[in-house]
Amino acid sequence: MPGGDMAKPLLGHQNVESDPNLAPAAGSKTVGILGSGDFARSLSMRLVCSGFKVVIGSRNPKRNMSLFPSAAEVTFQADAIKKTDIIFVAIFREHYTTLCDLSDELSGKILVDVSNNAEINHHRESNAEYLASLFPACTVVKGFNVISAWTLQSGPRDGNKQVFIGSDNQEAKRVVAEISHMLGFTPMDMGSLTAAREIENIPLRLLPSWKIPVFLALALFLCFYTYNFIRQVLHPFIRDHKNKFYKIPVEVINTTLPCVAYVMLSLVYLPGVLAAIFQLYYCTKYRRFPDWLDQWLQHRKQIGLLSFFCAALHAAYSFCLPMRRSHRYLLLNEAVKQALEKKENAWIEEEVWRMEIYISFGIMALGLLSLLAITSLPSIANALNWREFSFIQSTLGFVALVVSTLHTLTYGWTRAFDENQYKFYLPPTYTLTLLVPCAVILAKVFFHLPCMNQRLRRIRNGWEKGRYVKFTLPRATGEFSSGESSSTV
Repeated sequence: MPGGDMAKPLLGHQNVESDPNLAPAAGSKTVGILGSGDFARSLSMRLVCSGFKVVIGSRNPKRNMSLFPSAAEVTFQADAIKKTDIIFVAIFREHYTTLCDLSDELSGKILVDVSNNAEINHHRESNAEYLASLFPACTVVKGFNVISAWTLQSGPRDGNKQVFIGSDNQEAKRVVAEISHMLGFTPMDMGSLTAAREIENIPLRLLPSWKIPVFLALALFLCFYTYNFIRQVLHPFIRDHKNKFYKIPVEVINTTLPCVAYVMLSLVYLPGVLAAIFQLYYCTKYRRFPDWLDQWLQHRKQIGLLSFFCAALHAAYSFCLPMRRSHRYLLLNEAVKQALEKKENAWIEEEVWRMEIYISFGIMALGLLSLLAITSLPSIANALNWREFSFIQSTLGFVALVVSTLHTLTYGWTRAFDENQYKFYLPPTYTLTLLVPCAVILAKVFFHLPCMNQRLRRIRNGWEKGRYVKFTLPRATGEFSSGESSSTV
């Protein structure tokens, strides 16, 4: 790489604009930029640091000269176009027509369109296709639109490292891909220029893979929160005329969060169980899963991270419970009540052990969830081989589900059999959360039985019911027989 390790940020104590060591070497490739905005300035810095000779085309070069590195040449647009064959068009779509007067100078040049729209599919055609229609004598390449000005200055390690490229000319794509690689980025060939519409939509999407998991988590939270509100606040208010509305901001939320985290964790492993049942039923791995199951399998990472998020919030809320003023008043009232009843020892051995075990399982479950969340990050996952990643996400993930189940069971203890716990004839919340996780655990245990595990492994290795491959054994002379002896698999 001409400029050294371009993963090193440009932002630092070094003054990029005035550093004499950044002067391009003799014979270096010349790259032009049309535009003087933030992206054009950042791109010029990155190109100069990578060893390119940079020419900036501006409508007012004297005014904008101070904005660019001293090693870059700032001149009028017509002069800049004549000095290079590769030009980055860093202007808005609305200003493309201002370049029409330079059609003759742009003829035969490679134009790299880096623009984006304000909305997804805002125009019928992509910006790159529109630029190509204005300048048919040029070769237009779509690229660098997913790279921000901040990423260009701070280095690929602090932002998106992929550069999506699309063009109808293979040689032009190769040239732009080479430039992106020299800048420290990873070029991704997206095909022809028709892919520019999809490339331009990429930076406009707001967490597309998170929408379904977030809506699922919000739906579960609202359901469990309403259920807990009825049991903890509404029931004592109606039956005993007690004001428990102070529980709404903290205690009801803290009771809801572990329910959401626990169910979301089970929903990470439930699609795997359904996929195994699907394969066992059809006795093949080559039959496509239903679309809903396929989408579910693809969203497991996001569901798991949301489960960890809710569990972490539950831990934070639990630490804050003794800090509440209501908790202090209730503790004082309980102490006064014991003093009036002349109780010297309020120790209950069973409750002490239950809480000790309950908290211990909770800490272990949160620790395992933290490990799952960390290893799901791309930077960590890329450092693991497939067996290590599968062991952590599958085996330790299942252990986390089992430990979370034990944490829930020790929380409930024998209260599921206490009729006073059924407010408005509604069962305790933790009993509802146990349904899906226990079903997943039982199904996992069932699939690990030798008879089922062997059959499932054969299917995943390619075995199909009702189909076989016939191999003909060779004769002793070395020739193959016509079917006298054969082996069927």
